[in-house]
Amino acid sequence: MSAPLPAQLEELVEDFTAVPEEDKLQLLLEFSRSLPALPARLGEHPEELEQVVECQSPLFLTVEWDEGTEPGPETPVRLFFSAPAEAPTTRGFASILHEGLDGLPARQVLEVPDDLPERFGLTQLVSPLRMRGMSAMLGRVKRRVRELQGA
Repeated sequence: MSAPLPAQLEELVEDFTAVPEEDKLQLLLEFSRSLPALPARLGEHPEELEQVVECQSPLFLTVEWDEGTEPGPETPVRLFFSAPAEAPTTRGFASILHEGLDGLPARQVLEVPDDLPERFGLTQLVSPLRMRGMSAMLGRVKRRVRELQGA
C-alpha cells in the first residue's frame, strides 16, 4: 500500500492516471506552460537558487518560508523553480511539484513518499534519466525544508 498524498497532490496524480497513455505527455506539456515565473527578487539573484544537476535540462529551485514566519512543522513551504521553456518535460515536472507542494505545511512536504514521480504513470513515456530528475527535484525540496527547519 502506498503512503497517502496531500489532497492537492493526490488530485494531480488522479488527473494523470485518468488520462489515456497517449495523452499523458500532452498533459505534462500543459503543466510546463503553467510554471510560475520567478519573483523579480530571485530573478535578480540566481545565486539564491540551487541547480538540480540530475535534471537533463538546467533546473534551479529554492524553498522558503513566508517572510516573518517561524520555521516549524506547520509552517507553509514556498517553492520557486526556474527551467528554460525549451525543456518542457523538466518544466512540467517542476510545475507539478509547484502546484502539488507549494503552500503545504513543512510536515506534509517531508511526508511525501519518494515514489511520487512513478505515481503519475509516466515511466513508460519518459526516459529513466528524466524520471530521476523529478525524483531529484523532490529530494532537493525535502532536504531544503529540513535545512530551513534546522536553521
